[in-house]
Amino acid sequence: MPKAYGRLGWLWLTALVFVLDQATKWFFESELNLYQQIVVIPDYFSWTLAYNTGAAFSFLADSSGWQRWLFALIALVVSGVLVVWLKRLKPEETWLAVALALVLGGALGNLYDRVVLGHVVDFILVHWQNRWYFPAFNLADSAITVGAVMLALDMFKTKKSGEPAHD
Repeated sequence: MPKAYGRLGWLWLTALVFVLDQATKWFFESELNLYQQIVVIPDYFSWTLAYNTGAAFSFLADSSGWQRWLFALIALVVSGVLVVWLKRLKPEETWLAVALALVLGGALGNLYDRVVLGHVVDFILVHWQNRWYFPAFNLADSAITVGAVMLALDMFKTKKSGEPAHD
């Protein structure tokens, strides 16, 4: 790909995340009833079907509906920034390109749900016995998390000049 396109070649990963996210959401929506659980690993992991009208950890989920469009707008702006960032990356910035592509794919997967369905479809439930439950999530959330961790780790890598990063 010409240098003018930066690392936009990694948009294939964004598309893959989006397609896998939507396919898994479609599968679980067609196979499970709302809040139904299928235990995969007793006391630790289940499949479930849940809808989230809020943001991460159901933030603002109880609001009257305006949050749907606020979160959609935020996702659109962030997605635009990520595409521009990918375009401006240098050829050697592969780690950063992968991180941005993952975050972008996840953001677009959840954006699609929010705009088309009015809620984000979640289906992964991590828990400990019947005492502690992590909020349900999906592949898009997982891609965003992995990408964000990669971005954070990138900040601690040594600078390109060989100088160590500041503490």
